[in-house]
Amino acid sequence: MSRFKRRFAWMIGGAFALLLIGTVGFLQTPEYNLSDSIYMTVITVTGVGYEEVHELQTGGRILAGFLLMGGITLMGVWFAFLTSALVEMDLAHVFLTRRTMKKIENIKNHYIVCGAGLTGQQVVRELEDAGKQYVVIEKEADRGQALREEFPEALVVEADATGDEALVEARIGTAVGLVACLSADTDNLFVCLSARDLQPGLTIVARAYNEQTLQKLYVAGADHVVSPNLTGGMRMAAMLLQPQVVSFLDVATRGEGLDLRLEEVHVPGGSPLEGQSLAEARIPQKTGLIVIAARHVDAPGRDDPWVYNPGPEHRILAGDVLIVMGRADQLDLLTRTVQA
Repeated sequence: MSRFKRRFAWMIGGAFALLLIGTVGFLQTPEYNLSDSIYMTVITVTGVGYEEVHELQTGGRILAGFLLMGGITLMGVWFAFLTSALVEMDLAHVFLTRRTMKKIENIKNHYIVCGAGLTGQQVVRELEDAGKQYVVIEKEADRGQALREEFPEALVVEADATGDEALVEARIGTAVGLVACLSADTDNLFVCLSARDLQPGLTIVARAYNEQTLQKLYVAGADHVVSPNLTGGMRMAAMLLQPQVVSFLDVATRGEGLDLRLEEVHVPGGSPLEGQSLAEARIPQKTGLIVIAARHVDAPGRDDPWVYNPGPEHRILAGDVLIVMGRADQLDLLTRTVQA
């Protein structure tokens, strides 16, 4: 039970105790029945006064004075409790905001999630599972609070993601990726425009409800656009036609129920694997991973198609992307080898 709940419980307990004492006390007066005793106690404790239901003698007046002092004291404590609660809540929000911004100041190579709705929450869960750093921009305070309750360490900027100021606060200059999943396509369009202008090298993924907005988001700077209607329909059809394939891909990509994951590994310039063929790199033998696909990308004038199930003669170049399947420890071993 929180501190506020404990205080509130004490206040309710004190009011009930005064009501009980007054009711029992007034019942000792012959002229008072239960209804009269409760009414007399309430008007005395609250300080309303009115007039005595029946004339009181010395004992009754002493009881009324005691109840009056207790009621005034209780009312004072009640107002003090409300004031302190409001002040502490406001200060707690201020301190939380300052602490969040302090952490964001030193963050880099992170991801920015614009919008903490259902889609944004799922993106955050995936980033949490992958152990990635992220900053969420959400203008609705209740959504930000709900996200913090689920992930206490989540960094949330309460601002409008369509404004440049919010993106700057989220350190877009040091970010590596951004997800625009606001509720309106026009808002996602503004986010893409601002993000691309502020950080030209950023990878931007946007959501589009209306299929007519897909091309506009690409023009605005999005690298990838996801349409829930389009992808949802394709997935539903795939589950009808190839249910086992979809089930396996869900397990492999989400890592649920199987100790395997599909991951992409980037080969930087100067990597020990640069210039080697897959036969020379011996990735399956050294790490136990399965190389499913490879692609030559991230070089001027070079954006080759995917090579699926590459043969041993396939040569690894700087900037390549390898799609591999294996356990988390095997993936870590390959990542360390590639970046050595």
